[in-house]
Amino acid sequence: MRYRIVDVFTHRPLSGNALCVVLDPCPEELMPRIAREANLSETTFPTMTGPEAYRMRVFTPGSELPFAGHPTLGTAWVLGPGRWTQTTPGATVTVEATAEGAEMSQPDPVLTPVDQEGIAEALGLPGAEGAWLSEAGGTNHVLVPTTAALAELTPDLGAVAELAARAGGISLCPFRRIDDRTLHVRAFLPGTGVTEDPGTGSAAGPIGVLASRLWGVESQVTVRQGDEIGRPCRISVRALDGDLRVGGRVTAVAEGRWLI
Repeated sequence: MRYRIVDVFTHRPLSGNALCVVLDPCPEELMPRIAREANLSETTFPTMTGPEAYRMRVFTPGSELPFAGHPTLGTAWVLGPGRWTQTTPGATVTVEATAEGAEMSQPDPVLTPVDQEGIAEALGLPGAEGAWLSEAGGTNHVLVPTTAALAELTPDLGAVAELAARAGGISLCPFRRIDDRTLHVRAFLPGTGVTEDPGTGSAAGPIGVLASRLWGVESQVTVRQGDEIGRPCRISVRALDGDLRVGGRVTAVAEGRWLI
């Protein structure tokens, strides 16, 4: 089975968020095992369903996701320039791929306040401005706005996993406003087998929406993520009612075959 590895949300190889795209049909029982072997944030398995459409399965090293951001952008980019319709178990979205990168539509999130007790402490934050469960495409994140700096966090990963699951999400995502066009985000997903995600497209759109409501930031923002773990990502978000879009650059890194 042929595969390609690309880095998403960056124009530089060995940066951004890495993704493995398996291009040939794969037996379903091998999908989670290959994702564990690849050991990247996600591995995808697209199946063409039409000239400009495909179905896709998405796996982290520890679980399957119904929808995800950087796998959507990276997979469409690997399949080639054009306007793609992508269907996963959680959502059907359109993706515009160019030679430089890709941009996807994203379902409008449902944002619900949740109990924030213990969340700031689990993340190593001195305080937070609440916590919201974001539901979009079947992938749920717990968004934690804060005014505190994020660069030096030392989270308690066991507590993070427990509190994220308690609130109904797969992650805790602290974020802060740098200015009206820039947000700093970190995303911790230890329950999925990913300690910290370098660039989380499925959370970036909802974060843009929530930041606009809380702080009045611009509808077009750049999310900075991944610098702390040596994989800087820059995610573009356009958060308009009924027109939520997330995008970024993509670059090729490797290709080969699974010898199974």
